[in-house]
Amino acid sequence: MPRADLRFPCRKPVRRLKPPSAFSIKLSADLMHPRDQDTAPPCDTLHIYYIKGRLKDTEDVAGNGFIGNWEEEDTSFLFFSDYAPDRIDNLLKRQPHLVLADRFCMSYDDWHGEPIRPMRAGRFRIMPPWHTIDIATDEIPIILDPGVVFGVGNHPTTRDCLVCLEQLFDRHAIASTLDLGTGTGVLAIAAARLGSPKNLAVDNNFLAANTARRNVRINGLDDHVFVACGSAADFVYYPSDLIMANIHFDVMQVIVSDPGFFDHKWFVLSGLLRSEAEKIAAMLSDSPATITDRLVRDGIWHTFYGNCGQHDI
Repeated sequence: MPRADLRFPCRKPVRRLKPPSAFSIKLSADLMHPRDQDTAPPCDTLHIYYIKGRLKDTEDVAGNGFIGNWEEEDTSFLFFSDYAPDRIDNLLKRQPHLVLADRFCMSYDDWHGEPIRPMRAGRFRIMPPWHTIDIATDEIPIILDPGVVFGVGNHPTTRDCLVCLEQLFDRHAIASTLDLGTGTGVLAIAAARLGSPKNLAVDNNFLAANTARRNVRINGLDDHVFVACGSAADFVYYPSDLIMANIHFDVMQVIVSDPGFFDHKWFVLSGLLRSEAEKIAAMLSDSPATITDRLVRDGIWHTFYGNCGQHDI
């Protein structure tokens, strides 16, 4: 899929001006009915090519068996469901600035650390599209296909974010959310399932954003969740009732120190180890924000939720 189909027209918001509503821009998408979901994992075996450098485009490797390109700084990881040496050789010839650093082969389950199965987090029942299970009347279903993106819903930080979301939605009327570092899109989808009509999900990785976009489609939420590819720091000012960030500490510091953070009503912050959580808590203590609750999972992972300081909670 061409990048132009997904790229959000992202610009750093001007500090003195209110940014335009992020929700007035709808990304083009081909609707996918739940009955058209895949019935099996993307593949049994992953062939991963570690490339030094960024591809100018993926036309030289596109085609059957190509799953996607994960870009991380100045490196690219190309995922295939089949052995693809000829395509890689062709790529290196046509884009000589690239260097093949290594190649890996592993099972799809090993890539994710374990087989992907249905799981429950609070009232949420999260399941891959290749599993069919009965949903209890008190459960909220989320269909989640992670592809090769990390984030199947079972990480402690994701679970605690979902718990915080339930508590916030039980207590308040939340009409819009901003999910920074969305990954597979699970938190934005959960917010929509809880009743928020306008939700913006942002990730700076194109493959992650594309995966989130697909999960929005298979959950039938195109009209309620919009996916953007861009830097979290560039979207802090976009208006929403709730800002969510399950993200790396270095990015979290930028988010909570941005004046735009305090224009939201509530926050859910996670992805923090103990020492990192203490630093974020100290930053928030010197701000208008108030931490309402702090969840600690396994003595390792810390999650905060609370009031950004401009509104009653």
